Amino acid sequence: MIAGLPLGFAQPLVLLGLLALPALWWLLRLIPPRPRQIAFPPTRLLFDIAPREETPARTPWWLTLLRLALAALMIFAVAGPLWNPPLATATKAAPIALLLDDAWGAAATWDIRLRTADELIARAEADGRGVAIVPLSEPGRDISLETPGAARVRLRQIRPKPHTLDRAEALGSIARFLQATPQVELIWLTDGIDLGNGEAFVSGLARLLDGRPITVVAGGIKPAHALAAADNAAGALSVQVLRAATGAPEAGLVRALDLKGLPLGDARFEFKPEERQTAAQFDLPVEIRNDIARLEIAAERSSGAVQLLDKRWRRRSVGLVSGATSETAQPLLDAVYYLSRALNPFADVRVAEARAPAREIERFLEQNLPMLILADVGNVVGGAREQLIRWVEDGGVLVRFAGPRLAAAEADDDDLVPVKLRRGGRTLGGSLTWEKPQQLAAFSREGPFFGMPVPGDVAVTRQVLAEPDSDLGDRTWATLADGTPLVTAVRRGKGLIVLFHVTADTRWSNLPLSGTFVDMLKRIVGLAGSTAAAEPEGRAARTREVVPPTRVLDGFGSFEPPPATARPVPTGYAGRATADHPPGFYGPPEALLAVNTLAAGDRLAPIDLSPLAARIEPYRLSEPKDLRGIVFVTALVLLLIDSLVVFSLGGGWHRLVPRRRAAAAMLILCGIAAASVLGIGSSRADPVSDDFAMKSTLQTRLAYVITGDSDVDATSKAGLQGLTLFLAQRTALEAGEPIGIDIGRDELAFFPLIYWPVVPNAARPAAEALARADAYMKQGGTILFDTRDAVAAPAGPGGEGRGPGMQALRTILSSLDIPELEPVPRDHVLTKTFFLLRDFPGRFNFGQLWVEAMPAEREDEPRRPARGGDGVSSILITSNDLAGAWAIQPDGQPMLPLVPGDPRQREFAFRAGVNIVMYTLTGNYKADQVHVPALLERLGQ
Repeated sequence: MIAGLPLGFAQPLVLLGLLALPALWWLLRLIPPRPRQIAFPPTRLLFDIAPREETPARTPWWLTLLRLALAALMIFAVAGPLWNPPLATATKAAPIALLLDDAWGAAATWDIRLRTADELIARAEADGRGVAIVPLSEPGRDISLETPGAARVRLRQIRPKPHTLDRAEALGSIARFLQATPQVELIWLTDGIDLGNGEAFVSGLARLLDGRPITVVAGGIKPAHALAAADNAAGALSVQVLRAATGAPEAGLVRALDLKGLPLGDARFEFKPEERQTAAQFDLPVEIRNDIARLEIAAERSSGAVQLLDKRWRRRSVGLVSGATSETAQPLLDAVYYLSRALNPFADVRVAEARAPAREIERFLEQNLPMLILADVGNVVGGAREQLIRWVEDGGVLVRFAGPRLAAAEADDDDLVPVKLRRGGRTLGGSLTWEKPQQLAAFSREGPFFGMPVPGDVAVTRQVLAEPDSDLGDRTWATLADGTPLVTAVRRGKGLIVLFHVTADTRWSNLPLSGTFVDMLKRIVGLAGSTAAAEPEGRAARTREVVPPTRVLDGFGSFEPPPATARPVPTGYAGRATADHPPGFYGPPEALLAVNTLAAGDRLAPIDLSPLAARIEPYRLSEPKDLRGIVFVTALVLLLIDSLVVFSLGGGWHRLVPRRRAAAAMLILCGIAAASVLGIGSSRADPVSDDFAMKSTLQTRLAYVITGDSDVDATSKAGLQGLTLFLAQRTALEAGEPIGIDIGRDELAFFPLIYWPVVPNAARPAAEALARADAYMKQGGTILFDTRDAVAAPAGPGGEGRGPGMQALRTILSSLDIPELEPVPRDHVLTKTFFLLRDFPGRFNFGQLWVEAMPAEREDEPRRPARGGDGVSSILITSNDLAGAWAIQPDGQPMLPLVPGDPRQREFAFRAGVNIVMYTLTGNYKADQVHVPALLERLGQ
């Protein structure tokens, strides 16, 4: 790096030649210019008879400066200038050890980090040195030197982890390695993030190095961002956006998705230069907010940039009904006030009007609320009682608080309380007296309160007692010090009935004044609207103390099946993800539990490197570029200009052209020289030229990806030409000539469908090209990947996914945000967009066509085959070599034979192509035909 610019030199010692430029200046000024040649004038000698003093002529200063610039350029060229030079190691003899931060903070810029590490390995390979790869996420692995080739293979096998690193755990293995290899050179490729353990690692590493230098690669790339502490408040859902570095303003978008991956809304966030934390807020209706299952930072692929939400973040509506009359109610002291204040932070509270409780209960049941709280309501009479029982059995959560009315209620209301109650209740100084107020003793392991701290300041002076029976223990969630129940609950059908044996105000206890009261209500509200609420007690609850992983996030923030090392988590787990508990969804589909990369209280900070004797280098954003060619050409142009000037000053133009044309010729030559300098560089045309845009938009065209393999590209072109001809013969679509495109250079938005043949041994596309393909698919385009290996794939279950083409495709898709896929269902829209098809053969008919997975059917809905037709799949995958079946020669004959070669296989291959094209162009319009029987039935036909 020179003056902050990414400029370096392969042979920097050659630059010492610049010290000779002052001497060269003096020498050039001393030597006079070449004398001019003029015609011999005999008579002019008479004018020079008288002697006079003359000053010798010198080279003009501007010509001397031009020659100095020429000499400087030659010195620069010989020194080997490099734009964005690779990292330089401290020595050329010692082996190197690469310490890698391979957590979620490195995922968004993983390709840049791999390229940097690969450059260092290449430098070690050129110097004949050993290399050690040290992923800091694997503290138990012993470190050893290996050949650069083996290190490069190992580097490609490393993937960013979705959890936070504890770098300090790796100090033990690093210490053993330094002791065994003391001359090693350490290079640390860090993400620059400290989540609380960075100081311990840096100080421990400094002690191990004991003043020895270390190279730290940090900065120079886009900093990592993360999401944490989502809060579904009364008016909006907000989430904290975090970053570790400050100093520059930033802005971005947080996207909200549902469980199916469908977008529900975007929220903008902005960082001021000095801020490391800001918020994004979704101002959406509560019903839409409750459907949000995933928040992610747009255009940033890491598990830290994802916040998963489960039922604990849903904001439920709760109805409050009080038994107090309008004459006796005191607004700031009654039960409704305490309950409203406790519930408002996490629920939408709807308070009953001052009417009869039975009428208010009926009104709330008509609104289909998931939870209802009755504060000191005695008997529920009339039709409201029957409706309330049915509502609970259908999944509602009924919470009741005791009071004078409930204590005096008749026994026929036992269906709406979890246990049989003793009339009258128990009071301090009464017949069933206490000597002193009772404190809360413990929370049952079978209840949702388990794990909460037991408060020592809660005192109960009166309660409603439960009649002892064999089920009382299993139905008790909280008890007092004397063993009597404070909270009981029972399952009724799919719902739940909960009873607090004290009032919701402060007449019988001070529980409503404590934070425990808020936490207890919050956990009960979390049970509303979930079938998990139906299993709060007894042995059923004991089996649900831990839940296994269902779908987890990888380091890039994409869902994948849980690894074998993933372990179940407790049902109330709210901590940070770990290696044993990767981020993702745990538990059954009806009661998913979200585990996130960061906990609610986590904040990012930059790691402090001051204890280390470190040389800090930035990451390189692009490949090194050799500037010697440009410098040599520029020096050659200056040499040409110098020669022309010397020729002109020596009178050469007088012998070649008339005097008055010399100036014009000189200007023309200088202009040509300047144009040649300005023209140095890439002669590549603008990738989105007007001709390309006009050609691609004036007529619908199919496109194929140019792979670099001439045979594959020729087959792709001939195949799409054949399909285009078939479309014109059988449909109203008259598409233009297919176009071959470069994913990394050409604009993709002009094409509704892109055919991408996968070549097994081809190089992986650049990250920029894959990012363009990912953006194209997310903006509505469809890419048809064809691995063309249905015959080469191994036989047996799952063999199609192990073919050479499919393995290459996995490499391509590993850095894309790909949804869940499934083989085309029999009732998918693709099977009926134009032709009625059951299979999608190509040159081969052994493989399947894969599309985005259709959403699961709901048990309470009739079977609808087109439920997945609401959108076009952004990705299609096949192994049947469709273009090979479509390809035709100029004479109209097929180009390639079919396997196995059924008589109508090529016809069905063309029909499959027609359906795919029509599907990408028209979407789900054919899905309407599956509703015809239902429409006719409604019309009475």
